[in-house]
Amino acid sequence: MTASLPAQGGEGDLQVSLSALEHYAYCPRQCGLILLEDAFTDDAATIRGTHLHQRVDTPGNKGRRTVRTLHALPVWHDGYGLTGICDTVELHNDGRILPVEHKSGRYIPGGPADIQAAAQALCLEAMFQQPVPEAAIFSATDRRRHLITIDDALRARVLDTTHAVRALLETSHLPGPAADNRCRRCSMATDCMPKLLAGTRRYHQALATLYSLTDPQDTDA
Repeated sequence: MTASLPAQGGEGDLQVSLSALEHYAYCPRQCGLILLEDAFTDDAATIRGTHLHQRVDTPGNKGRRTVRTLHALPVWHDGYGLTGICDTVELHNDGRILPVEHKSGRYIPGGPADIQAAAQALCLEAMFQQPVPEAAIFSATDRRRHLITIDDALRARVLDTTHAVRALLETSHLPGPAADNRCRRCSMATDCMPKLLAGTRRYHQALATLYSLTDPQDTDA
């Protein structure tokens, strides 16, 4: 099943990609670097993720007994202005629809992957016009699925994150660095320079003088 993605979300809103939701939930600055500066750096973890997705990102469908499996399914939600691709969507004979997001790393309950998977469920609900109460995240590290319930709290997190990403795109304002334990696992730490920039006088001075016509050396006098 394939379809053309709409150009815009509801009421002319900028569209937000499902992958951007996860990036923002993990670190707003990481999301900003990717969306605003087209920056991305691979490391061992991201390369493992690429290889994993190569096995599921070929469009098509398969049938086995009571389940029809769709791979690389384009999805969207016109009302929320969301768009993206589901790694896997299972259509069960009992009418149940289950999106399955594939991750190379270990699953963290309540983490950013939950928001991405829940957003897929919301898109599928709008497209198929029926409830999608669950989603699954397959972790290649522990080689099993983790089911999540798409409850009201998780739906609210999806919408809040969507609004935050859209605001990021509209303002083009790059968030400040986190400079915490997340940076150790981030492939973009070199581009971000969190330790150098976070909370330093030079960082705030650079922000203040970024678009100033005054020579920055004059401010040090």
